[in-house]
Amino acid sequence: MIRLCLLLFPLLLGGCTSDGWQSASRAPAGIAPDPATTPEAVIQVYGADAWGWRGWFAVHTWIAVKPSNAEQYTVFEVIGWRTRRGLPALRIAQDYPDRYWFGARPQILLDRRGPDVDGLIDKIEQAARDYPWKHEYRLFPGPNSNTFPAWVARRVPELGLNLPFSAIGSSWARKLP
Repeated sequence: MIRLCLLLFPLLLGGCTSDGWQSASRAPAGIAPDPATTPEAVIQVYGADAWGWRGWFAVHTWIAVKPSNAEQYTVFEVIGWRTRRGLPALRIAQDYPDRYWFGARPQILLDRRGPDVDGLIDKIEQAARDYPWKHEYRLFPGPNSNTFPAWVARRVPELGLNLPFSAIGSSWARKLP
């Protein structure tokens, strides 16, 4: 039993790979529609296993939007290490919407497209402006990377976003009305 524990201990500390997070893939997964050939508006919410041992039970979630006829996506996500650098935890940037989350392939949690989606994108952008924990991050119980999509789901109920149970920290969004 002791040998088994010694064997598993490094996996619990660093994840399921001998390489660090610095070398883990952040490449696009090829899931999102190409904006060059997709004129319609698109909203996609992604989830991927959290880095390291946390991925055994938790996911990291983020939102990507592309208004009608836009040439690229805007990605909304909360990243905890940003606060240690004096940056907001909430990152809003033109980026690939479906990047691997440090080696973990993302899965689509929500996919909305079409003419009614532009209005929802406006509401998501407003929710991002109103997000009360832009500069805060706490792994548990929150606010964390799952709190932002949960906040958007509360502010834009017509989006129809339901986060999985493994989106730990999503209940933190209920702290404010």
